[in-house]
Amino acid sequence: MAWIDPEVTKKPKKPMFLCVLSNTKTAHIPKLSAAGKTAELTDYTPAGDAELIETGNIISVPVLPMTPPYDTPTPAIMTRSALKLTEAPYHFINSGLIVTPEVPCIDLKAKPGEDIREPIAVRDVQGIYERAKFLAKRLRSQIDHVVIGESIPGGTTTAMGVLNALGYNGNVSSSADENPLELKKQVVEEGMKASGLTFGSLKDEPMKAIACMGDPMMPAVIGLVAGFQGTEVDVVLAGGTQMAAVYAIIKHLGFNTEKLAIATTRYVVEDKSAHFVELTKTLEVPVVYIADPGFGKSSLKGLHRYETGTIKEGAGAGGAMYLAGLFGVTQDEFRSEVENVCKLLKAGQ
Repeated sequence: MAWIDPEVTKKPKKPMFLCVLSNTKTAHIPKLSAAGKTAELTDYTPAGDAELIETGNIISVPVLPMTPPYDTPTPAIMTRSALKLTEAPYHFINSGLIVTPEVPCIDLKAKPGEDIREPIAVRDVQGIYERAKFLAKRLRSQIDHVVIGESIPGGTTTAMGVLNALGYNGNVSSSADENPLELKKQVVEEGMKASGLTFGSLKDEPMKAIACMGDPMMPAVIGLVAGFQGTEVDVVLAGGTQMAAVYAIIKHLGFNTEKLAIATTRYVVEDKSAHFVELTKTLEVPVVYIADPGFGKSSLKGLHRYETGTIKEGAGAGGAMYLAGLFGVTQDEFRSEVENVCKLLKAGQ
């Protein structure tokens, strides 16, 4: 497989990378999310990702965002490497963080998401959406191409919840070696029951699907997309099944999706426990870009774990790599930079 597939030849003149940082208390459910050494430490993961992308290390969080048991480094190392190589401008957006990072962040004044087994999972969905839309309207004159990523532990479970509420079957991916699908299905089932929902019952009320079963990252990303509608800005959603769920909401809202694409890693696409490819086909996503960092050639054991299915995507890594490909960065150049970031991280511990 090529480094970026399909290959992209059109280099944007004014690209930008946006990363929405959020938390959901759904991640506190034991064994649900692997985006942190313990369920409680997942509260720090988005802040840690932002600090790592910005500075190359963590500042305020107590532990690096790693996936046990092999301390596989967060996908944020890929995002930092790509942004460093391309020098593309970027912003972090706080949409419901429990822990805020010690780096500049645009605040959407959102509350963290609740456990989806509560009747309301996301409060003020419309307010978050409107504030994000306003932000995009302010940014759109500065750019012609935007890549939107996310960092939210527990986000694949909320994605499954929203997809079920909209009427889509399909297993979501996971940041763990063993995808805890049965647990995720049980949590979603309990969440649907708590909100009085049945499969597909909110297909005509996508924003309510977020309120009942989603997370605060979703209305933020959808609001950003709304703010770029009707312009010449190409929008790439950077992520796996979580961004497929966001795309499903966008489609149910009746947005124009011609200038929309999804970019993710080959680890998500090759995840046999998930239905990402089938889902994107069902949703008729115009283009899905697949990035392969080639970590099998790396000498670092932590990076090898990606090749065996530990972690797959996050912090907009697939989209950041897609951006690097747009700028003509080769796979070898990219992997070398990721290794440098990892070595500096280890030296700084």
